[in-house]
Amino acid sequence: MSTETYAKAVEIHLHQNDLPAGLDWGDTIAVDTETQGLSLIRDRLCVVQISTGDGVCHLVQFSGDDFSAPNLKALMTDPNVTKVFHYARFDVSMMKQWLDITIHPIYCTKIASKLIRTYTDRHGLKDVTRELLGIELSKQQQSSDWAAQTLSQDQLDYAASDVLNLLMIKHKLDIMLAREGRTLLAQSCFDFLGTRGDLDLMGWSEVDIFSHS
Repeated sequence: MSTETYAKAVEIHLHQNDLPAGLDWGDTIAVDTETQGLSLIRDRLCVVQISTGDGVCHLVQFSGDDFSAPNLKALMTDPNVTKVFHYARFDVSMMKQWLDITIHPIYCTKIASKLIRTYTDRHGLKDVTRELLGIELSKQQQSSDWAAQTLSQDQLDYAASDVLNLLMIKHKLDIMLAREGRTLLAQSCFDFLGTRGDLDLMGWSEVDIFSHS
């Protein structure tokens, strides 16, 4: 399979502090976040990006003083809409910290990858996308100022690229999980993510509570 540089035509809609009402999301969406840093306690939520896999990405940029976001919160907690993340553990914890919501139901492509792509230890989104879809993602804007008042076009493109392919990746991983009889195991892991996030926020992020010691 040849690897192509990501160059798909993308339609990006940037919103301030919340999604507009009345959008049709279907029953499955891809979600990601951009934050000031990687500390759940120190760093704030800056951007939430969402796509239904149709080449359109909606970005919600938070100014830092308004996290009410009723439309976004309703979508994230809608039991009829599956939220697909890559490394959901961080994203759902960050949104719980700043939006005060418990997100469900959840699917994590990184967990699915670790359960089924046991022939490799490379489970980052860039690696999974390259192998399963033949698309090369750019991570140039991964470390940039996401709390800036005005986001650059490069930042917007980067944020969109992280969600546009997640539903296709989920489809590929679902086939592999079913083939090896690990679908229910994966679902059990996804169901635990809310509790895993609570543990992280309460200070047990580096402690394995299941270990003997």
